[in-house]
Amino acid sequence: MRHSQYILAFFFTLILTTQARHHHHTKHKHSSHSNNSYDNEAPSPSPSDDDGSEIFNVRTFGAIGDGIADDTKSFKMAWDSACQSDSAINIVLVPRGFSFMVQSTIFTGPCQGGLVLKVDGTLMPPDGPESWPNNTSRRQWLVFYRINNMSLQGSGVIDGRGQNWWDLPCKPHKGPNGTTLPGPCDSPVALRFFMSSNLSVQGLRIKNSPQFHFRFDGCKSVRVDSIFITSPALSPNTDGIHIENTNDVRIYNSVISNGDDCVSIGTGCYDVDIKNITCGPSHGISIGSLGNHNSRACVSNITVRESTIKGSDNGVRIKTWQGGSGSVSKVTFSKIHMESVRNPIIIDQFYCLSKDCSNKSSAVFVSDIVYSNIKGTYDIRHPPMRFACSDSVPCTNLTLSDIELLPAQGDLFNDPFCWNAYGNLETLTIPPVSCLIEGLPQSLPGNDLSRC
Repeated sequence: MRHSQYILAFFFTLILTTQARHHHHTKHKHSSHSNNSYDNEAPSPSPSDDDGSEIFNVRTFGAIGDGIADDTKSFKMAWDSACQSDSAINIVLVPRGFSFMVQSTIFTGPCQGGLVLKVDGTLMPPDGPESWPNNTSRRQWLVFYRINNMSLQGSGVIDGRGQNWWDLPCKPHKGPNGTTLPGPCDSPVALRFFMSSNLSVQGLRIKNSPQFHFRFDGCKSVRVDSIFITSPALSPNTDGIHIENTNDVRIYNSVISNGDDCVSIGTGCYDVDIKNITCGPSHGISIGSLGNHNSRACVSNITVRESTIKGSDNGVRIKTWQGGSGSVSKVTFSKIHMESVRNPIIIDQFYCLSKDCSNKSSAVFVSDIVYSNIKGTYDIRHPPMRFACSDSVPCTNLTLSDIELLPAQGDLFNDPFCWNAYGNLETLTIPPVSCLIEGLPQSLPGNDLSRC
């Protein structure tokens, strides 16, 4: 009887051992692969955390991280493996202590589960146009396409290495004797999100993009929080965050200084809330430019609030080209502090980048714009408020309250400027605004507005 018990115990132990070995193998399959041999299979992720997430470290997939080697393939393998994983959250980890050089790349979805790109190290492109491969796009660096439920976060740095792009002679004033020479001038957007939804960007530092730092095209439900964007004040076209055909956007608690707009809002955007942004030096926070090449533009339900703009060419701006159509409506600029800003409040419907723009009879219709509690100082070389509206399509329903803008130097006030601008003052303003036309014009471009 005792002998039989020993035999049963032996077989029971053997079964448990075999099952344990089999379970361990499937969990960590290929976890000990070297960087030089993949046998046509990607390495497995690190073990799951208690929250059901999987970690896909790019180093595990062969990335070197010395700032010189091309780590593009390893990043793509890590992304594809994470995207195909059925875990609830899949983390592509760019580890601390390494610098990874990645070529122009498109990371595509949709993915099986939620995806996190966690940048704790340094991520950078090839250094300038001479190092950029001829067979890759010069208009974009990292593209995220058709992704739903993605987060870009981390304690690291994304370095766009833009200096050699900014110095191209085709860039403004970069040619001989400060000229701008003709020729191909494509420069890459650092990070572009295209046709994606439920996006979060948080905690990152990004600097020196060759062109826009972030661009969101055709996206929905975007959250940007606590990011730092820096590039030199004279770096051309380096908008911090540009959105276009994108809605349900929240941009909060971030610091942006660059050579163009801190935030620029293009056509097709609505339901946008921008709060607690420190902006400058820069070109300010802008809606536009809109209506270029006689195009139609529609922007509505935009709020910019509780922010600071300092040392910038513009404060809060709406800019449109002559010849466009469509509308900008239901915009609120509230609780904005200005520090030595050249044009703190500006509507410019004669926006032009050259001296030969012809007058045109059509324009984007600007209406229902609220300026509330905007205070601070302005550069005395320009008027503190400028409402330059179209000859044929006037601005309407401009509302001003609690405006107090003082000269940064001296005690002489510049008068505000108005042209074909209709609106009202809910309180007295400093300086006084006497140039707004009360009421409404006799005719309004109702068709253009209704189509938006």
